[in-house]
Amino acid sequence: MLKTIILSPPIRITILSFFFITLPFGLFSQSGKSEDTIRSTLHGRYVVVNNARLWVELEGKGTPLFLLAGGPGSSHKYMHQFSSLKEKHLLVYVDGYGRGRSDTAKLVTEYGLSRDVEDLEGIRLALGFNKIDLLGHSYGGVSAQAYAVKYRANVSHLILADTFFSGEMWQANDDNSNHEIETNFPEIWGTLMNLRLDGAKSMDPPHQKIYSTVPYGFLYAYDPGKFEQAKPDETGMEHPHAFNSKLYYQFVGDDGDFIIGGDIGKMDFRKELKDLKMPILIYSGRYDRVAVPKFANLYPRYAPQARFVMFEKSGHNPQVEEPEKLFKLLDDFFGGK
Repeated sequence: MLKTIILSPPIRITILSFFFITLPFGLFSQSGKSEDTIRSTLHGRYVVVNNARLWVELEGKGTPLFLLAGGPGSSHKYMHQFSSLKEKHLLVYVDGYGRGRSDTAKLVTEYGLSRDVEDLEGIRLALGFNKIDLLGHSYGGVSAQAYAVKYRANVSHLILADTFFSGEMWQANDDNSNHEIETNFPEIWGTLMNLRLDGAKSMDPPHQKIYSTVPYGFLYAYDPGKFEQAKPDETGMEHPHAFNSKLYYQFVGDDGDFIIGGDIGKMDFRKELKDLKMPILIYSGRYDRVAVPKFANLYPRYAPQARFVMFEKSGHNPQVEEPEKLFKLLDDFFGGK
């Protein structure tokens, strides 16, 4: 049976926060076990925030490190590739609203970046954490930046992985991806262009089907073969929305693979990043054709106080392609604690 933590009126938030701060693990683990344990060290729960059940999983011990997945629209599942950090951190995996095992909205207009930020704050309060560390990958880095800008007093460390600082950057990366597809997969591109001449847009299922035939490794990997062994161990776990395409196009616009719109088109952190005082680590992959180095390398201009690292043998996922180098970097960033 799954347990639910309910976050409701402000007065109750205060009471719950005090209880969880004094006994932070009592709700999640009794004698080291949980009745809904997914594997021996991983404990999952629903919390109710903003009238929706959101799925979270906790693993490890120490300072809470929230792991925010990409997409927008992906479940947290692939973020278990960071599981080795559990030796020094309490990892908090989050399925955002409409993703993974979390509730699905009745109306797609309920999804949005500001909703993700407020949901994250609600989860922090529900779990009783004072300050948290944040690691956001790809779109998760967008929501991490938005959260850190609004709730900067609640963030101890901020890690931005293979992500984007503005809608303009996202558009430029879309343009690059499409150029790569047109150049290297002209047969796919030709079919796609014929479909678009007939009025199809990115969100239309036939358009999505053709676009998705481009091999994942081509746009996202330095060594595609490494992704064959990168499947997290979650035997028996159900993820009803491993990827929610309706949510994705709500965020990026109905033709978002070509012309960015929605919340992604409007987001821009370039002016605020320099004012963040917490330690910041930003990293990217040299062979990332989505968050490409040409634009990732501009991060030091907008966040000069941050440490910026380029992984020379990685694409969009250094945690898969150069894990030893990445996890040593993260350990050093956290002070070897």
